[in-house]
Amino acid sequence: MSEPSPDAPTSEKLLENRLDSWKAIALYLGRDVTTVQRWEKRESMPVHRHVHAKRGSVYALAPELDAWLRGRRQSLAPLEEESEPKPDAIVEPEGQDRGAARWTRWIALAGVGFLSLLTAAYLISHSRSENAVQPKIMSLAVLPLKNMSGDPNQEYLSDGMTDALIDRLSRMHNLRVISRTSVMRFKNPQQSVPEIARMLHVDAVVEGSVMRQDNRIRVTAQLIRGATDEHFWSERFDRDLRDVFAVQSELAETIAAKVQITATGEERARVMATHPVAPEVYESYLKGRFALDKSNSRQGLEESIVYFERAIKMDPTFAPAYVGVATASSGLGTVFIGASPGQTRPQVISAARKALELDPNLTEAHVLLADVLQEQWRWTEAETEYRRALELNPNDADAYAGLALWLVCRGRTDEAVVSAKRGRELDPLAVSGHSIAWILFQSRRYDEAIRELRSALAVEPNDAEALLFLGFTLVANNQPGDAIPVLEKAISVSKGSPAATGVLVRAYSHAGRRGDALRLLAELQQRKKAGYVPAGAFVNAYLGLGENDRAFEWLEQAYQEQSNILQFLKVHPYFDPIRSDPRFADLVRRTGLD
Repeated sequence: MSEPSPDAPTSEKLLENRLDSWKAIALYLGRDVTTVQRWEKRESMPVHRHVHAKRGSVYALAPELDAWLRGRRQSLAPLEEESEPKPDAIVEPEGQDRGAARWTRWIALAGVGFLSLLTAAYLISHSRSENAVQPKIMSLAVLPLKNMSGDPNQEYLSDGMTDALIDRLSRMHNLRVISRTSVMRFKNPQQSVPEIARMLHVDAVVEGSVMRQDNRIRVTAQLIRGATDEHFWSERFDRDLRDVFAVQSELAETIAAKVQITATGEERARVMATHPVAPEVYESYLKGRFALDKSNSRQGLEESIVYFERAIKMDPTFAPAYVGVATASSGLGTVFIGASPGQTRPQVISAARKALELDPNLTEAHVLLADVLQEQWRWTEAETEYRRALELNPNDADAYAGLALWLVCRGRTDEAVVSAKRGRELDPLAVSGHSIAWILFQSRRYDEAIRELRSALAVEPNDAEALLFLGFTLVANNQPGDAIPVLEKAISVSKGSPAATGVLVRAYSHAGRRGDALRLLAELQQRKKAGYVPAGAFVNAYLGLGENDRAFEWLEQAYQEQSNILQFLKVHPYFDPIRSDPRFADLVRRTGLD
């Protein structure tokens, strides 16, 4: 086998010089996409196609484009020389023909002059349009950075860099930044940038890629105006993986400068904060986040904790890993997974407080801590944590959603709706819409809540939380028959959610199917013998059956385990039939909601 030529391009060089889209090619040539597509068709500009069926999936190699441009200029040069008049080559005819020739030449010169004026006018107009004042960029979406490592197993790195960039840009009050859960819908987009910008209601979009080789990382990014698809900035960052936080902060600061956002000194300090981290620690952390984001099952959440704890073992000072443990533990305690709050909440509090001890500016840790404090009826402390989270990150949709729940629990429903809607502005395609619907339900605005939830389910038909909330609302709106198939589906897609089962007992009872309601209740009781079932499921079931004394027995059990349902004692419609009971008034007092 022959040795490769010293000049032969290596795969690394080819990847470095490859332009992987029409946009990248246009940016390299300083033209728009339409122009470069025309050049390929009419002037044989070298463009290659990827071997699959995706429309418009192309790439070009920078050296080939450079060679084509040189050849194009050389081929045009003789034509330009021929078109220029040469004084010593002009032969004046004699006699009467001389006057005609002069007249013809003057007409030609006049034509050339006229064309020159037109050209000058165009150039001036084009220059003015390019230099025209563009609308100020006030909102931004960071689309998922592409994994250019050639290894699908490196996807966790590009996703992690996307999260980090969103987090840092979100810390500036003068810029609205779309949350991760909405932008991740465009991981492999079929829509154009202007279409995405319209869907997310943003002025500009960040696109980019991540490539890793051993312990080196390369991040490329470009800024695109949403309305015009204009690429007005592009840059590449090459660093050691140990300096990954420096890359994130430098990239975020550069983007903020390009969109001309004014940041306070405190905001800039938070954006630029860096903490050197060993590559193996950061890699384990990112794998934990990847497992956490890709699954809401018990297995996926527990897998993520293994990665986070591995990172902590290698570096006990790495604060984000503690946030990961808190997030996963919080997920295990939701009504869909069903772990005991007595087990999960201490883990959330311990991990979140440790993270804040190491880095007080971690917004996610403040929100996680606030959520648990609210579940424990420590209302003042919870509000303080939510407010602090929003001071640190005014674009945190989860903080707005959490504060909205706090407000509705306190009976401040109008303020709660405002906070939830602000969360949806920051996370327009994700669960913030559910937050609005749940608050509308608590406010007894059932028709509005149903519209919100049906809109969400039109996009994600198998969203268990949206199905559960819709079931809650339909039952309250005297539509138990409509609620039954919705709740049955919620149970199916969540693999047996006890919360959905408890509400389905109520729906069966209100629809006149008491036999089915009692059968389902018996199944819940059997599950209780085998493991933990939230007390709230039995509260909803017995209230639905009209067995109020049994409901109070389970409300007392819910009090002992600090059940999530007791946050809503003051406003929840399902409690209306027992509000006049002294036992209920005592429960409201004990939870600090009187």
